[in-house]
Amino acid sequence: MAPDGFICMNFLCGRFQLDLSAPRVMGIVNVTPDSFSDGGKFNRSDKAIAHAMQLVEEGADILDIGGESTRPGATPVPLEEELKRVLPVIKALAQAGVPLSIDTYKPEVMRAAIDSGVDMVNDVRALQAPNAMEIVAKSHVGVCLMHMQGLPQNMQVDPQYADVVLEVMEFLAARLQAAEAAGISRNRLLLDPGFGFGKRTAHNLTLLNHLSSLQSLGIPLLVGLSRKSVLGEVAGLDVDERLHASIAASVLSAIKGANIVRVHDVKPTVDALKVVAAVMHH
Repeated sequence: MAPDGFICMNFLCGRFQLDLSAPRVMGIVNVTPDSFSDGGKFNRSDKAIAHAMQLVEEGADILDIGGESTRPGATPVPLEEELKRVLPVIKALAQAGVPLSIDTYKPEVMRAAIDSGVDMVNDVRALQAPNAMEIVAKSHVGVCLMHMQGLPQNMQVDPQYADVVLEVMEFLAARLQAAEAAGISRNRLLLDPGFGFGKRTAHNLTLLNHLSSLQSLGIPLLVGLSRKSVLGEVAGLDVDERLHASIAASVLSAIKGANIVRVHDVKPTVDALKVVAAVMHH
């Protein structure tokens, strides 16, 4: 626990120090066939790189590059295929001027991405895979530890909690302790409650409403609600109609204590959070 709820607002990630005194925006860069047009590897990489540069132009503070979908029911991607998708994009974006994050739970991908110049590891399994903790600990990258009940293949089948806020908090506290024991300093860490990862709509809404409870762990919070099914269920919207609901979720997240929001729609989120920051610092 941090003294008096103090949260370190200077996030160290690789080549960068990110000031988290105002809410920051992480832009999502999916290098997956279902996110970009089909065709050869170069075509997909090319599209992802162009998209990433556009997100930087729109005000993204971090880029989160992923080569495997972790949506409910997603099929795992073989290691070689994931590396083939993400490494050319990471190398091409090395001079983008913002921290690069690799969205993976595979230790081999973490190692290769760190060697290729990423500044952060964003892991839905919170460094629980064998060697993941060691690989991150001996680097200088930042890391986000996320809560997930089950695995992407089965997590939404029948998630159950006695007290979702307490259980998520206890899990994150344990992973935080493990990371510190492995030698990862607190100022390199972010925590993510894992909205939509083994959680029903009611669980997600309870977590968002009590997000400030997680601040007692003393580590900045990253929240990803962009376009997620909870928003579709609340507002009765298909996935491609969730822009306004996603912005509302980002604004609420920031007000409730999120330091970074992970989104698909960067510019509208950046604009909305400027208003939040102005009010919070007034």
